Amino acid sequence: MYSTDKIALLGATGKSGTYVLREVLRAGYPCRLLLRDPSKLQETHPLIEVVQGDARDPEALLHLLKGCTAVLSTLGQPAGESSIFSTATRNVLQAMERHGIRRYIVTTGLSVDLPGDEKEPAVQQATDWMKQHYPETTFDKQKEYEVLAASGVQWTLVRLPLIDLTGDPGQLQTDLHHCPWPRVSASGLAQFLLRQLKESTWHQKAPFAGNL
Repeated sequence: MYSTDKIALLGATGKSGTYVLREVLRAGYPCRLLLRDPSKLQETHPLIEVVQGDARDPEALLHLLKGCTAVLSTLGQPAGESSIFSTATRNVLQAMERHGIRRYIVTTGLSVDLPGDEKEPAVQQATDWMKQHYPETTFDKQKEYEVLAASGVQWTLVRLPLIDLTGDPGQLQTDLHHCPWPRVSASGLAQFLLRQLKESTWHQKAPFAGNL
């Protein structure tokens, strides 16, 4: 039985995005994928609809979100290009408002700081390293959080350690202030993200997620 909900996916051909797409299809959700290069898509399924375009293009996002009930983004940073994260999220939020969509689930890295964080020393060290060596991307991811926090939608920003590209979901854990886990399973992450379509625990919050 296919779901009557339709999910807009960004980053569906990326490393973690491919796992998310498989999980979305396994659950029976129709989905619309925004792809800069449709030839990179390896999945074929009647529930998939491809929209060619770029997340930095507001018109592409307006087209993508038509008929959708939620947005799920695992966008990565294109090599050699300016950071895309805050721009993409602004465009998504504008398109969501136009289409009356409320739910937006996004993944990001450990370097994003929130009030109340109690990062472990290794996590804080990694955050400081990212700020020093990748200042543009790190600042832009922080800006993305600020854009989300200022919005009125039901957003969830999932902060992640290194992603293991494995089909073993393991035991995924979440915490709002701590990240004692060095890695997260891509398949476990995909299952967690999909559950957020129906759950409200992390509405307007930015939990860490990882595997024991």
